[in-house]
Amino acid sequence: MAITDHPITAKAHTNIALVKYWGKLDDQLIIPQNDSLSITLDEFYTQTAVQFSPSLAADKVVFDDQTLSATDSLRVRTFLDQVRALAHIDYRASVTTQNFVPTAAGLASSASGFAALAGAASRAAGLHLNRQDLSRLARRGSGSATRSIFGGFVAWQQGHDDATSYAYPIDEQPTWDIAVVALVLTAKQKKISSRVGMKRAVETSPFYPAWITASQTDFKTMKTAIETQDFELLGHTAEQNAMRMHALTLSSDPTFTYFNADSIKAMNMVRDLRLRGISCYFTMDAGPNVKIICHGSDAKRIAQHFQTAFGQDHVLVTRPGAGISISD
Repeated sequence: MAITDHPITAKAHTNIALVKYWGKLDDQLIIPQNDSLSITLDEFYTQTAVQFSPSLAADKVVFDDQTLSATDSLRVRTFLDQVRALAHIDYRASVTTQNFVPTAAGLASSASGFAALAGAASRAAGLHLNRQDLSRLARRGSGSATRSIFGGFVAWQQGHDDATSYAYPIDEQPTWDIAVVALVLTAKQKKISSRVGMKRAVETSPFYPAWITASQTDFKTMKTAIETQDFELLGHTAEQNAMRMHALTLSSDPTFTYFNADSIKAMNMVRDLRLRGISCYFTMDAGPNVKIICHGSDAKRIAQHFQTAFGQDHVLVTRPGAGISISD
């Protein structure tokens, strides 16, 4: 096992959770409070190149053509320390990342980011991890990154320690006609990070125990919906689960929300479309952007409907995406 003499590049797609992860049992290891389930998206991804070198005095992190300060790169450098420990090396690394996801705006940019970093850094350090171990490693950077190792529909089993908490594929190449219309209502960084928000919900929301119970039921229901290709059951469960998660933010102390006015407008537009006989459902992660789950055959007209309201550049149509790819 030896470090590579050239940069290793990995590409990982982001995912949206259909059954949310919201809250940790272990902050250090990022062990979740419940199982979760997601769909990997083709349109949004991160591409990262990593090379370890004995000539580097410190880690260098370039993000979207900007060299990050020591403070801004702390999470990346901490993650690289995990890789160095696994590979038994102490070389510093050069990391270059291009992000094709609106950062920190509720489209899970950290999921694709740390999944890509896990793939590129581990291979550059001379490790050849299987996908389960890559999933475990990615989890240490960002919980949702554990799911971005795989394509299509992906589950993250809660587990109880580092060895047992990882993602696994349910259906990596869905054959049914499913699409996601993503509404990028803002690309601004959110004021309350997911980490801060979920910790506050766990510690202060009186409804948190009920959330755990309901989410475990939703997880089982969602797996059934995927296995039977029941679109209505999938959409309804995803929408309900999202609203339950956001109810935790509203019931925390102090209260907060990731919604903005356009989020509420978009959700009401989805409900109106259903009343008109167009089958579609919304979900939201920790940010104001709304994702609409629909039949692929309806995606174009649904997108056009929302482009009228929010502008063409703010509406993107995507399909289920692939798992991580690593190029030597």
